Amino acid sequence: MTCASKLRAWLRIIRPINCFMSGLAVIVAVLIAQRGLPSMNIMYKVLLGFVTGFTITASSMIVNDYIDREIDAINDPTRPIPSGAISPGQALHAAILLGLIGVIASALTSLPCLIIAIAAWTLAVIYNAWGKRTGLPGNLMVSTCVSVPFIYGGALVERLDLFLLLFIAMAFLANTGREITKGIVDVAGDLTKGIKTLAIVKGESYAARIASIFYISAVALSPLPVLLGVVSLWYVPLVLITDIGLIKASLDIVEKPTRDVARRVKKRVLLWMLIGLIAFAAGTFS
Repeated sequence: MTCASKLRAWLRIIRPINCFMSGLAVIVAVLIAQRGLPSMNIMYKVLLGFVTGFTITASSMIVNDYIDREIDAINDPTRPIPSGAISPGQALHAAILLGLIGVIASALTSLPCLIIAIAAWTLAVIYNAWGKRTGLPGNLMVSTCVSVPFIYGGALVERLDLFLLLFIAMAFLANTGREITKGIVDVAGDLTKGIKTLAIVKGESYAARIASIFYISAVALSPLPVLLGVVSLWYVPLVLITDIGLIKASLDIVEKPTRDVARRVKKRVLLWMLIGLIAFAAGTFS
């Protein structure tokens, strides 16, 4: 295997977009909590926060692939571990190293941040080892992990207000819809391991309807920051893109809850969530 192929395998296993979004979420949470750019005297803590968000997420992504290597051999045999590009041992060592980097970065930030980082890493491992088999409760665990970077950012500047809580709620709802949608994609492999996703227990159509409820619930919360006067108008055009995207995702998955459609919706929702993240950051500037 060439160095380029190996690098692509490592990038695929850590899912750099997800990692970047987690690190960015910490920065956005700081912007939201402080209503603008942080002061220079805490900028190094913000950068450490990005490192923590990125590396803890990367670690949890690798743990996910390590534990799911047999399921992935059915659902997606091209994944780095079942394809042989990365060995299980290499993956486990990398997951531990990245997790430790994140914890050390959080320890250099503050005690509350250290506690949150350890709790998030632990929750991610518990989910991958056990929680994912529980279906909806596991989906909620993942969404909690996705929400943690925003809590972390608030803790970093010692401020967790209504505006930040609104964003946490929207991210939690949208991601729960995405996790349920992923269950539709992974039915074949999940059946072999007894994973009780909504798609398996209640059927793909039922799962699609529940996913759409979560997407629409996130959309329903999006006007509140404007109505409460806690964002600038820069928030509006970007959040409209996110809202339209999530509504379209809801319609698509309900109309045709197949594996191919669910896979497409899952990927696009990640983009809409990223734009929503940028919308909240933009809304902190007048």
